[in-house]
This record gives sequence, C-alpha cells and structure tokens, in this order.
Amino acid sequence: MGFVFGVVLGIIVGLAIIVAFVRSENSRSTKRSQLAATIAAFARMTVEDSRKLLPSQYYPSWVVFSSRQKLTWLNSHLTKIWPYVNDAASELIKTSVEPILEEYRPMVLASLKFSKFTLGTVAPQFTGVSIIEDGGDGVTMELEMQWDGNPSIIIDIKTHLGVALPVQVKNIGFTGVFRLIFKPLVNEIPGFGAVSYSLRQKKKLDFTLKVIGGDISAIPGLYDAIEGAIRDAVEDSITWPVRKIVPILPGDYSDLELKPVGILEVKLVQAKELTNKDIIGKSDPYAVLYIRPLRNRMKKSKTINNDLNPIWNEHFEFIVEDASTQHLFVKVYDSEGLQSSELLGCTDIRLSELQPGKIKDVWLKLVKDLEIQRDNKNRGQVHLELLYCPYGTENSFTNPFAPNYSMTSLEKVIKSSTNGMESNGNENEVAQKKKEVIIRGVLSVTVISAEDLPAVDFMGKSDPFAVLTLKKAETKNKTRVVNNSLNPVWNQTFDFVVEDGLHEMLLVEVYDHDTFGKDYMGRVILTLTRVILEGEYKERFELDGAKSGYLNLHLKWMPQPIYRDS
Repeated sequence: MGFVFGVVLGIIVGLAIIVAFVRSENSRSTKRSQLAATIAAFARMTVEDSRKLLPSQYYPSWVVFSSRQKLTWLNSHLTKIWPYVNDAASELIKTSVEPILEEYRPMVLASLKFSKFTLGTVAPQFTGVSIIEDGGDGVTMELEMQWDGNPSIIIDIKTHLGVALPVQVKNIGFTGVFRLIFKPLVNEIPGFGAVSYSLRQKKKLDFTLKVIGGDISAIPGLYDAIEGAIRDAVEDSITWPVRKIVPILPGDYSDLELKPVGILEVKLVQAKELTNKDIIGKSDPYAVLYIRPLRNRMKKSKTINNDLNPIWNEHFEFIVEDASTQHLFVKVYDSEGLQSSELLGCTDIRLSELQPGKIKDVWLKLVKDLEIQRDNKNRGQVHLELLYCPYGTENSFTNPFAPNYSMTSLEKVIKSSTNGMESNGNENEVAQKKKEVIIRGVLSVTVISAEDLPAVDFMGKSDPFAVLTLKKAETKNKTRVVNNSLNPVWNQTFDFVVEDGLHEMLLVEVYDHDTFGKDYMGRVILTLTRVILEGEYKERFELDGAKSGYLNLHLKWMPQPIYRDS
C-alpha cells in the first residue's frame, strides 16, 4: 500500500514540475518577445521621438544628439588631392596671415615673418556637416574639422638687439567648425553671388614652439609673447565674426563684410562665494571681460585684495559685431603678484539674450571650464548689469551710461556746440573744453522692514538694526534698533546727496545689537542704475551672507544733472 501511494505521489509531483517548467518557459518566451518588440521600437525611434519622451535636462552629460552628417566621401577625395591643395593653400595662407602676425608682433621683437610655410602631408578630416536654418536670403553650412598635421612652419624673429632666431611651430592639433555662407542667392549659375568663410568655433588649437638649434626659454617671456601673437593673429584673421568674402559673380558685396552693429555696456558689480586659492589669507580676485579674446579688446578690473566677496562696481564698453552669435565672457582670477594668476572660475552670456535698450541685471554662476556642461562644485557667482545699444537706435530708448543722459534740450545743444569748438586763445580754453554730464541727484531710501532674520542671540531672538552706506561717498546712516524681533519694522527714510550716480553703490547691512558690540547678519548691495532709470521702485531683497532673511526697501531718485570738465 505504501509503495502504491509513493508511486502516485511521485507521478503527481513530477507532473506538477513539468507543468510549472512549461509555464515558466512560456512566460519567459513571452517576455523575450515583448523585449524584442520594445528594442525594435527603440531602434526605429528618431532623435525627435527621444526628445519628446525625455526632456534634455534628464540626459547624462555624455549623451549628444548631433545634427551633423558624416563626410567619409569628402575625406577620401581630400586625401587624394591634398598635395595639390597644400601647394596652393600654403602660399595663400602665408601672404594673408603674415601682415596680421606683424600687426600683433610683441614689442620685444623687431620683426616677425615666415621663412617657410607648408601644410605637410597629412590632410585634415571633416567629421560632420550641417545646414543652419537662419531664415535669411542665403545658405549657411558648417563643417566640423579635425587636423593633427605635420606642417613645416618656421618663423624668423629678430629682436631689437639684432639677435635673429628661427622658431619652428610644431605638434599642431586643431579641432574646430568652419562656417560657409553662400549669399546672396541669385538666378544665375551657380545660384549664389559670393561665398563667405570663417572659423565659427575654435574647439582646440595646440602647438609648441622650438628654436632651431637653441632653447627658446633662454630669453624670458619670448615663448608666451610669440604664442600670444599667433593666437591673436588667428583670432583676428579668420575667427567668427570675422569672415573672408570670395566673390563668385560680379557685384557689390560690402554688406557681407564685418561691421560693428552696436555697443555693449557692462557694469561689473560684484562677485560672491569665490573659491579660496590662498593658503594664508584669502584670494585677491580680479576679472577679465571680453567678447573677442584679442588683447586690445579685453578689459581688466581692479584687484580686490583678501576678499572672496569682492565689490568692483566698474563700467566697461565693448563693440558688438554679431549680436545673434557673440557671447560676453567673464573670467575671475586670483592675483599672485609676479607669478601667473590662477583661474577661480569663468562664465558667459549670449548677447542674443539681451533685449536692446533694456538693462539686464543678472547673476551668473562660475564654472571651471565652459566646455564642461556640468560642474556641480560651487565656485561662486558674478553680478553684472548689461545694456545692448544697437547702432541707429540711440533715440528710441534711454541709455543711462551715455554722456548726454539726463540733459535738457538746451544742455544738449550747448554740449554739442561746445564739443565742436576749437580753442582760439587762452581766454576761452576753459569755456570751450569738452564737458561730461554727471548723474547727480538725491537718493531717498526707505528701510521698510525685514523678514525671517536669523536668530543670533542666546534666547533665539535678535535686536536688529540696519546701516546704510554710499560706498563711493562713504556717507552712512543707521536705523533704530528693534528689540527682540526676527521680523522688524522700521519705516525710516534717509536722503543721500549723490555726486556720481552711475559709479555709486548703496550697501544696506543688517546687524544684531549687543551690549558690547554687534553681530553681522547679512547685507544687500545695490547699484543706482535701476532707480535712475525708473525714478522709483519698491522691492524685497534677499540678504547676502545670511542663512535666511529678506529686506524690504523703497528707493526714489530726484535727478540734478550737472557738468564737469573732462
């Protein structure tokens, strides 16, 4: 009996195992089919489908959707014809670059000329091409190029002491994007009147310099001087927005040439939370600003010693040549005296983000490298006021940085006539000097209240008061102390006589009053640009340097423009 029961039980268990195995295999087969169908669906997805499914901010930094097409066929043909291209292009490049190189010749050198220039035997490789849709009356094409060539380039340099040195340019590595513009489109063969070409983006340009038969380091500063001259020559000769125009059909193509289109007014206000690079003390920051990285177009601020929250309040002016593609770059350095400065951080802003005639007040985050898309380390921020003024629109909006701002019609007439005069004698020299308007007036500041201040007293409260300071004039005022409050209400108004509004700043610092001193709680730093433009405004400001807290202020401007001799 037990034997029979065991056999039956074994058969039942065996059948159960077989059924479970079959069901498991069927389930796995179904899942594999579904997975295969899903993978096939993903394989059929386009870039547009991917962007619809997942927003760009959720992609990792290494995911790139390229709109460029491969150019294997072009590279194959270019390799075959490169010896002929080398012969033709070498002399053309030499004759066009040499005058610009001489223009940027360092002062320590008497001459700087090519004695030999060939592009070598290695052809560049075009890694992609794309068509740019700009809605204009032309066709814009961009070619991405990579070149690790073996050119033979020798520069003959002579110093003012009569020393001649042949310098070889070696190990050139270049990656960039060239832009070709076929414009204007015409109804004649080949369909366009001219071709403009330019280096749209210079991703990498590396090279080394070597004195033939000697050591370039024997002359201090020579390497950096020559390297800077070469980079400036490349930047000024072919880098966008500079473009070279090749006429295809007869015609006037002067409208395609590079021309200034406006002025960018920049006020470098301050920076905060900068990285400390010094072992003893704090960094000594200064800023370098530019649109095009040419040495004669780069602006440098003053150095603020031993401060990670520097206040500059400096005004700069830049020429704009293409507002749709150019950027303003800001680099903050730690000054090291005679040694080379150390980069604290950099940032940029597209000029296309600026509305002409309207001041943009912006805080920009500093990063280590603009090519690195994601830099999570806090390197500080920089505060700018920006105003883009296109040429031809000066009368359509108010530019507070212009020297004739806040002048009456009579004053403008007087100033224009004064500017056009020439001094005919000592008696009239003072009266006929050019004059410059000063934005002078009375600034009325009402400190209304504060909210959510940090508790610094032992009992969990504070006794706050505010100190108002005009930074340039060093004029100070102080509110009363409000005891035992983290949300004090003052409603006190202070008037300041401002002698130079465009270069003045208002600092409002909040302190906790103690019997034996005071504890710093935070501050608000304001330029007067906005109140000069608007006349009056009220706003809630976040306290800098505090864990929490806001300050409610009301500002009013009563202008009294005056003149001074310039």
